[in-house]
Amino acid sequence: MSADAPDRSVEQPAAKAGRGFPRGFSHLGRLLKHSDFERVYKQGRRHFSSHMTVFYLRQAGAPSTEQSARVGFTVGRVLGGAVERNRIKRRLREAVRLRRAVLKGAGAVDVVINPKKSVLTLEFSVVLEEVGRALDVIAKKLAEKQK
Repeated sequence: MSADAPDRSVEQPAAKAGRGFPRGFSHLGRLLKHSDFERVYKQGRRHFSSHMTVFYLRQAGAPSTEQSARVGFTVGRVLGGAVERNRIKRRLREAVRLRRAVLKGAGAVDVVINPKKSVLTLEFSVVLEEVGRALDVIAKKLAEKQK
């Protein structure tokens, strides 16, 4: 091993807890299964906005106290190459992470966000506002149904 080679035995610190977009059953999970996406598309309701369409459906089975909201993203090839699609997903994940508190009272709900290509070039504050507005509408509609 040469003198200027990095020491690979040193472990890198883990990401700070709670700052990422969790994959499991924590406060806000991710929607990952194809069958869950299909169920939300076929049985769920839609909320349209100028830069995205948001599909949502109350989770089947478990009471809403056991599970919370799960969010998934559909970013197809029509929106650009892998770099552009990944950038869109990163922007949406961050917007959802910052606005996820809105869904806390909504119970167990699955949400699928289907963006338009314009999300790539929008100011992030606009993306944040639009995601927040969509999640707020979903929370209010689900709260109305519970009454």
